Amino acid sequence: MEILVGVLIGGAVVAALAVPVVLAVLRRDPGTDVHDLEVELRRLTEEQRRVSEEALTRLGETNRALLEHERMRATGELDGKKALIDQQLGAMTSELGKVGELVRSLDNDRRSAFGELANELQRQHEGLNTLTEHTRQLREALASQKVRGQWGERMAEDVLRLAGFLEGVNYKRQATIAGSGGRPDYTFLLPNGLLLHMDVKFPLDNYLRFLEAESELERRRYRDQFLRDVRDRVKELTTRGYLDAETETIDCLLLFIPNEQVYAFVHEHDQAVLDDALRKKIVLCSPLTLYAVLAVVRQAVDNFRLEKTSDEILSLLGEFSRQWEKYVVQLDKVQQRFDGVAKEYTALMTTRHRALQRPLDKIEVLRHEEPGLADAEITPCALEG
Repeated sequence: MEILVGVLIGGAVVAALAVPVVLAVLRRDPGTDVHDLEVELRRLTEEQRRVSEEALTRLGETNRALLEHERMRATGELDGKKALIDQQLGAMTSELGKVGELVRSLDNDRRSAFGELANELQRQHEGLNTLTEHTRQLREALASQKVRGQWGERMAEDVLRLAGFLEGVNYKRQATIAGSGGRPDYTFLLPNGLLLHMDVKFPLDNYLRFLEAESELERRRYRDQFLRDVRDRVKELTTRGYLDAETETIDCLLLFIPNEQVYAFVHEHDQAVLDDALRKKIVLCSPLTLYAVLAVVRQAVDNFRLEKTSDEILSLLGEFSRQWEKYVVQLDKVQQRFDGVAKEYTALMTTRHRALQRPLDKIEVLRHEEPGLADAEITPCALEG
């Protein structure tokens, strides 16, 4: 840029010098030929052109040198930036590789988790279908009053087994009550010949209809009918004569409801049913409350047996004490006899033994003094002979 400015200034200077020269020639010699002026102008123009070309040549060389320098510098900077970019690209490639590996791992985990979830959902769906089918079958089965009775007895049997009760030992089934002729489903055997009766038949028809009802009006109607069925069932039990029998029965009767949900439903919608049943000496029991009642009964029976057994144990301990005293007396007599025998044995082994040994010692001395007796064998038996 500076050289270009110099060339322009040089051209302007040459042009400025040419004009005064021409003016000077015209003033000095007005008659100067125009041809000479043209020659002089051409010379000045040629000089200007030559100077301009030299300046432009130097300018081109300088510009080429500057451009080469700038190119080299730019190339160096680009190489440095390229190396830095390559390094950053390498780091980014490594990080992208790690991210890609993480994404693949997450994708595999996601596929595995989705697979497990799908399998679990499939199992849940199959289980739900199975449960739905069992519920349908149970609902169809419970539509029969006979099947409902068998189901109630099965539930009662499970609770009895869990409580540790044994048939024929702790309870009887379908035993006829003497006097009244009634046959409760279960009769529990209590201490002192007392009995506790339980019936497991329970109305569930309207409760099932309540569960299947679609409108609120139907649900309310079936609910009221079900609660009325419960009251009728309680009233029916009071006419069975379970509490008026000639046998010793305790002053209450158990009515088993074989489902906790049904028991809670009665509690929730009509608590007066339970109060009325208690006034009639009938206790409504769900599986859990029946287990609690049976646990109390079992504990009472065990306590009674323990008390009875304790009396027998005390009696046996008294008899053992008397026999032990006799044994000690006899043992003392035997000890005294053993002491006498030991004393006699000691006398034999000391006094009597020494008395017998003295003659033998004298005989042994005589044998050594008499040659004929030296070969003879003398024993205590020989001396006695």
